[in-house]
Amino acid sequence: MSTMEQWESPTVLIDLDILDKNLRDTANNASRAGVKLRPHTKTHKSVWLAKEQIRYGAAGITVAKLGEAEVMAEGGIDDILIAFPVIGASKLERLGRLMEKAKITLSTDDEDVARQLSEFGKSLNRDVLLYVDVNTGLNRCGREPGEETAELVKRISQLPYIRVTGLMTHSGHAYGHNTPDAIREAAKQEAEALLMTKQLLEKDGIGIENISVGSTPTSKFITDVAGIGVTETRPGAYVFGDGGQWKMGLISEEQCAMTVVATVVGRPRPGTIIIDAGSKTLSSDVSKYHPGYGVILGHEGAVIERLSEEHGIVSVPDRDQFQVGQQLRIVPNHCCVVTNLHDRLAGVRGGRFEKWLTVDARGKVQ
Repeated sequence: MSTMEQWESPTVLIDLDILDKNLRDTANNASRAGVKLRPHTKTHKSVWLAKEQIRYGAAGITVAKLGEAEVMAEGGIDDILIAFPVIGASKLERLGRLMEKAKITLSTDDEDVARQLSEFGKSLNRDVLLYVDVNTGLNRCGREPGEETAELVKRISQLPYIRVTGLMTHSGHAYGHNTPDAIREAAKQEAEALLMTKQLLEKDGIGIENISVGSTPTSKFITDVAGIGVTETRPGAYVFGDGGQWKMGLISEEQCAMTVVATVVGRPRPGTIIIDAGSKTLSSDVSKYHPGYGVILGHEGAVIERLSEEHGIVSVPDRDQFQVGQQLRIVPNHCCVVTNLHDRLAGVRGGRFEKWLTVDARGKVQ
């Protein structure tokens, strides 16, 4: 990584050359596998970056919340999967307006939610496109694959104004593995679970168009699972990379596009320095593969061991190696959360500022 100019800190930097390579490589990997790429924009929340993903061949995007979808549609993105249940009269009213601007696919794992959407579709006199969420090991959303989900899909499919177009899952538990074979196996298991469910439904005359899998770790093995029947992949964190992915061995340091510039603001006691990046900059997310709240480049013996809101308390072998005013670069543990903490990210190329990346959908949690 190039030597950086001085920055007002803390600042989140995005290396645009690394970003571009990450976008290109993932798009090419999906294309070679014959699988649609529908990246999750919760990582960057940027209209510009979503359009870059589409320029590289993405078939559409995924968002977490209705508010994110509204921002992306306003920015011109016209094919959006909302991978989170949309519930309640006020949100459905917003959804109706959104559906006038873009093709929207919704998701649920619950028949009561589907009934609300059926009534909503009736009020609009149009079909609601729906993915049904399946649990393949994360134990978050989704019923169990096989008969349990198949029975749910059968009941939902009978509702008027509902068109089930896909089965989806998110294998976030793959982050718990740090060997290629283990991650590949998780990718195969999620694909096979969805395929088994699809085959049960086909026996009853219910066709499922899309088999949609998620998570950046399993997306690295999309070629292995394409033959099983996967049609769509929804990685998110691949765009920036982070310390969690790096230290688990999923990516190299050269694939980490996001770093945080922080300044040493104190050396109050032996073995300790203070930096101006706390939980409001780095987030409080930790990684099982590395101690502390990020990786300080060039100082791997240093550990960001505690955070308050504005302070990072760093344990160092020798505080005399650091000077007040010295700038450090940190690869954060989890890029998605860091993005949402900032209004804009500094795009750099060759170590020099090029453009601001506005976090357009920041804070859109509703």
